[in-house]
Amino acid sequence: MEPALHHIDAHLGEPLRLEALAELCGLSVWRFATVFRQRMGLSPYRYVSERRARHAQDLLRQGVPPARAASEAGFYDQSHMNRRLKLLCGLTPSEARQPAPAR
Repeated sequence: MEPALHHIDAHLGEPLRLEALAELCGLSVWRFATVFRQRMGLSPYRYVSERRARHAQDLLRQGVPPARAASEAGFYDQSHMNRRLKLLCGLTPSEARQPAPAR
């Protein structure tokens, strides 16, 4: 899984194809999806979506404008990012801009 995880992190802002990720690991698409879910606890699609949402949140906290944050995090547009942030993080873009609470 390491080659696929590294590729995902290095290319979050680009379209990611399941076939390409599977090929990096030397697996069929079906086998890759199965092994990925077993090891990561999430489907590849969900994992990428969550990584993109966290990346967008980090960018927003750094003061990056929402449209640019959406593009850099790999979302189709700002509206797509807004929906994903709400679904995956429970945050609106303005809430995502707030600093993380101290633990």
